[in-house]
Amino acid sequence: MAASRIGLLLIVGLTLVGFGLCAFTVDVREHALKFKFGQIVRSDYEPGLHFKIPIVNNIIKLPKRILTIDNTPEEVITAEKKTVLVDFFLKWRITDPVRYYVSTGGAIEDNARNRLTEIIKGSLRSEFAKRTVQEVISVQRSGLMDDMLTAGEETANELGVELVDLRVKRVEFNEDVQGSVFDRMRQERVRIATDLRSKGKETAEEARAIADRQRIVIEAEAYRDAQKIKGEGDARAAEIYANAYSKDAEFYAFYRSIEAYRRSLGKSGDLLVIEPDSDFLRYLNNAEGTQP
Repeated sequence: MAASRIGLLLIVGLTLVGFGLCAFTVDVREHALKFKFGQIVRSDYEPGLHFKIPIVNNIIKLPKRILTIDNTPEEVITAEKKTVLVDFFLKWRITDPVRYYVSTGGAIEDNARNRLTEIIKGSLRSEFAKRTVQEVISVQRSGLMDDMLTAGEETANELGVELVDLRVKRVEFNEDVQGSVFDRMRQERVRIATDLRSKGKETAEEARAIADRQRIVIEAEAYRDAQKIKGEGDARAAEIYANAYSKDAEFYAFYRSIEAYRRSLGKSGDLLVIEPDSDFLRYLNNAEGTQP
């Protein structure tokens, strides 16, 4: 009984050991390569449990996640022959595990990191050599990083990897370069300020000219409308006077004379030099308006 139990346990143990030697798992964050006597026979494993033949097959796993290369500052030369230190980092991932393994010679990540770093350093030197210091630190930096990434993509694809992102963290200058950079930045800001002031003055003059032109037009239109209204009023008044005269000429003459007296007499300092028998005084001399 004891011997059979021990034999059963031994069989179970050997089965578990055999299962462990034959089975392997692939994580969602991994690529898996199956080898048969040193040759790659499969690389398209989905995440989950898989099997192999012990001794005949062996499995190598590669990371599928995005990896980072954080490089030490690199010394490069700009188009002006100025030396600057550039600190950058690179985001990358493996897209073709077979090509990646073959191109790195089995040295996996360290070899790939070194080769990618050299690729980016080459594109870094090439792109900085096309630009001045001012362009390097200006808004063109985003274009610079895009060009660096594009320049390294073809070589990176030959390694079976994809360059996800490249960022220049810092650009440092020596004292001589710093002075020239700051002077150029200062001159650029002065130029921009002067340009903005001149544009502001031009806009103000344009607005002032438009306002003056509109004022003249409004005044002219108002004067035209006023004269039109005044002319219509004078015509209407003349019509009323004519109607009044046609109905009672004597009353019209009396009314006009009274209006003339009201406007001419009774004011302090007024002086009239006029003959007593003048027609102007006819209603003052005689209520009936007849000459004496």
